[in-house]
Formats: sequence, C-alpha cells, structure tokens
Amino acid sequence: MSKGHLIQVQSGRKSFGSKIVLENVQFSIGENEHIGVIGPNGAGKSTLFKVMTGEIELDDGQVIRSQHLSLGYLAQEVKWDPELTAEEYLDNRSLPIWSCKSLARDFGFTEEDFKKTILSFSGGYQMRWKLLALLADEPNLLLLDEPTNYLDLETLLVLEKFLQGYKGSFLLISHDREFLRRTTDHTLEIENGEATKFPGQIDDYFEQKALLREQLQKHASSVEAKRKEILDFAAKFGAKASKARQAQSRMKQLKKMESVELKALPISARITIPPPHRIGKKAIEIKSATLGYPKKIVLSDVNMSLQANDHLAIVGFNGAGKSTLLKTLAGALPPIDGEIELGYEVSIGYYAQHVAESLDPKKSVFDELESATHSSLKRQDILDLAGSLLFSGDDVHKLIGVLSGGEKSRVALGKILLKRSPVLLLDEPTNHLDFNTVEALTEALKNYPGTVVIVSHDRSFVKRIANKILEVRQGALLFYPGTYDEYLWSLENGSLSKETPVIKEKKISHEKTKIQKKNHKEERKNLEKKIRVSQKNIDTLESEIEELKKTMETLSLKLNESQGNDLKTLSIKLKESEQKLHWIENQWWLEVESKENLEQQLSTLISNH
Repeated sequence: MSKGHLIQVQSGRKSFGSKIVLENVQFSIGENEHIGVIGPNGAGKSTLFKVMTGEIELDDGQVIRSQHLSLGYLAQEVKWDPELTAEEYLDNRSLPIWSCKSLARDFGFTEEDFKKTILSFSGGYQMRWKLLALLADEPNLLLLDEPTNYLDLETLLVLEKFLQGYKGSFLLISHDREFLRRTTDHTLEIENGEATKFPGQIDDYFEQKALLREQLQKHASSVEAKRKEILDFAAKFGAKASKARQAQSRMKQLKKMESVELKALPISARITIPPPHRIGKKAIEIKSATLGYPKKIVLSDVNMSLQANDHLAIVGFNGAGKSTLLKTLAGALPPIDGEIELGYEVSIGYYAQHVAESLDPKKSVFDELESATHSSLKRQDILDLAGSLLFSGDDVHKLIGVLSGGEKSRVALGKILLKRSPVLLLDEPTNHLDFNTVEALTEALKNYPGTVVIVSHDRSFVKRIANKILEVRQGALLFYPGTYDEYLWSLENGSLSKETPVIKEKKISHEKTKIQKKNHKEERKNLEKKIRVSQKNIDTLESEIEELKKTMETLSLKLNESQGNDLKTLSIKLKESEQKLHWIENQWWLEVESKENLEQQLSTLISNH
C-alpha cells in the first residue's frame, strides 16, 4: 500500500445472483480525505461500505487495509437489545464514559438520558446515540451511510461542524447536496458498477462531469465522422480495381476504431409532476386555531393563509410542532379549536414520514400507483412517473411486500404526486431517496404551480423550493421575514434561541383562557420539579468534586514516593482525574446556570399571574 493510504480497493467485483453490483472497482482513501459518496439507489454504495468493513467478501479483487487503520461504520439500521441502556451502549469505548457524557450535550442529551434504554428514544435520537458511539471509538476512517436521514436541523448542524473539523478521513453517503458541499473535499461516484473519484466538492464534481461528457461527445462526433467517411469511400470505390486495395485498407481501419460510449449524467434524471387539477387563488386557511392532541396542546392561536404557488418551508427545533401542523393541514388531525378552510375544489396530497407502512404488500408497484392516480391521467403517465422514481421496465410489477424501505417510500411519494392535488404537504420527503432523485424532485417541486408545504432537514432542497419561511417556536407561528439562508445563518450563529419569544400574546377567547390557566398551573408545577432536580444534580456533582479532589491528593502523595512503572501508572491516573475534574466542574457551572434560568422563569411566571 502506498504511503498515506488507509484503504485501497483493487479490481473489486461483487454480484448477487445474476445481478452484478460492483465491476472492476478501483480507488484508494488517503489520510485526512473527506469524501462524499453519491450514486443511484441500488448502485452498490452500501455494498461497497460492507466490503470495506469486511462484512461482505468480494467475488474478485482485493481490499488492502493499512496496519494503522481504525474503521468506524455507521450503518442505516441497527437491531437494539430492548434492555440496553445508553450508558451500557457507550461503556468500554476509546473515550471514557464521562467524556462521552460531555460530548453528548452537543447531541441534546442529559445525564438522566444515559440511564434510559436506547429503544425508549425516537428514531432520530437513536441515530444520535449511534453517532455518539461512533465518535467515542475515535476511528481514523469513518463510513457514514445516510447519517442525516433522521436528524433534525439542530443535530445536523452539530454533526456538520464535527465533520468539518474531523482530523481523520471519512466516506459519507448522502443525498443532501448542501451537507456534502459543506463537509467534503472529494466525490466518489458509484454508477453502473464502477467507482470514479473526483477531487473537489460536489459542485466541482458536477462541473468536471459535464466537462468530461462534453469532451467525450466531441470525441464521439469525430470518430463517427471518420467512420462515415470510410464507409462512404468503400461504397463509392470498393468495386473499382484501382481503389479496391485502399478501400480494403480503410475497412480494416474501421474495424480497429474504438466505440465511444456516452453514459448519461446523473443530473439528467427528470421527474415530471402532473399539474394540479385546479388552481384557484385561495388554497388553505387556518383561523384562530388551537392544535394538538386531547391531552396536549402543541400550538395556540394559529392564523395562516396559503395561496396558489406559495411554496412554504416549515422550520423550527425538533419537537416544536412542525409535523403536528402538517397533520392538521392535511386533515389527519382535527384542531382542538378554531377553523380550517380549503379553497374551492382544493384537495390535498399528504406525504407523512411513515406513510409507506400503509401500502398494501399484496399489490404491485403499478397497482398501488394507479389506485391514487387522478382520473384524467393515462397508463403512460403512471409509467413515466414510476420510471423517474427508479421503477422502470418489469420493476413496476414487483409486489410491495418484497420492496426495501426506501423503495416503498418512493411508491408512497409517487402516489401523492399522481393525485394532481392543488396542495402538496410533504414531511421529510427526501429520506430514502438517492442523490439524483432528490435533485430531480427538487427541480419538479420548484416549478410546481400549486401550493407546496415542506418539512425537511435537507437545506439545499428547502432553499431551492421555498419562497416563504414559517417558523414554529414555543407553541406559536411566525412568518420569518428573511430568506432561508438568512434563517440558517441566524440559527448557526445562535441568534435564534429556543427560549426567545417570537410573537406577543393576542386576545383569546374565554375557553382559551381556561386552557391557559390550566397550562400555567402545569407549567409552574413543571418548573418547580425541574428546579428540585437541578438542585439534586448540583449536590451530586459537588460530592463528586470533593471525592475526586481527595483522590487526586492521594495520587499526588503516592507519585512523590514512587518510581519506575508505578510512576508512569500514577501519572496517567492523575492526568485522567484532572481531566475528569475539569469536566465535572464544567457540568456544575452549567447546572447552576440552568437552575438560575429556571428560577428566573418561575419568578416571571408567578409575577405575570
């Protein structure tokens, strides 16, 4: 292996039955390379990762690993032990558990979360635990298979910042163009069984790919012109004795000429969404509504109006109520109070995160798509959209029951797009889509003449589609005055805080006043409980600090009296204790600050009521 290379794949070939997934794959990963991996679904990206980890063996070729390679692999799916706690999951890693707990704060976890089972968390937070465990092993080569699929924007920004400063190498499979642009310096394209490594960011890849295709087209045109010239000469003079030898010579030359194959560019993929069956001025309106569930109010005093061609992005922190708002707009969740009005002949196409689970496993892809198709569309319209979602040829006859999770999601998305609905509500539609399909869907939605409402963590997807930004925060809605880029800038620079109020309270009805009084009582009770817990944490941390200081005093005394191997062992222990003390003291300060904030909130709450 060449100096500086962590891993090399040479002449790699892998097939499953009659399907060749990888064919003569050759590339190497150097130290400190940050590589984005792109390609269509089923091209072999995840297979390649499993080959690199040793989980799958190549049929031909070899994988050469450096002696100092330390590899970390983040797979798409993990089966959890129901009894496994977060602390057990993170124990015995390269980083000590207290250091993991320090890192965990950036992922939104508290000390108490470490005592809970992994399965008690949502899918997004399970992904955070996987990321945290991976980082705790300190590998010098990370393999990340779609890590952003279940991350909210806050955690995505944390992960992005980590990867930007990561000193090792990583390969990152992602369909998120903005995420790739910000984190990678190389692009590895997996297409038609081959792997091609491009230097530079994802935008450089598109530029180089287009330039390469332009050069190939010129070469192909030149070859074709020469071929025609030879054939014309042979046809004209082949029968003449004086020119026969020249004609035969040129025909031999023709046989030796290369055939130039032009591969289609990934960006050539196109999705054509059938236009809405009707476009009116008014699409949907919510008046003085309270949204949520029987025992939980999520959003209050909601007023919003959407018109034709409004392309709205709903943004906000995880758990703020974005999906609740979308469910209510779709009619899947009735409002607790208030009104929702649809425009004349307006129907809604709603794509939810788990909508794929409602597909009939006994139906074919085509039958499922046809069941939701608007009556004005023809069979060919269904086949065209199916093909753009990677179900071409006989694939449309596959049963839903044999499809992967990603394939089911594409079928569910296709059903929504074929309804010709004037309003499209899309909750994380890019999850499970490959890079090229996301690009195609982005272009299609950007030009959709109806109303589009999206919730997505994919920044490139959002900023190219949305012309309005609605922020959900603290149970209220605010139309953000700037662009999506400006919103992201504010978020990254801390201008948007979870605690910052976004709108002033408005006059509310008598019924809402009763709800608010009940909420006030519950909020006060909740704050008082949090303050007690915070004080308990402070007391525990203070005890740990005192114990640790005593331990360090003992180690210092022993260090002064020891020599040889004992000296080295004691020095290491003392250093670890110093680091741990520093971390616990930081925790103590954070907890004290947190308690003071809670006490201030309680004082404000009491004075306002």
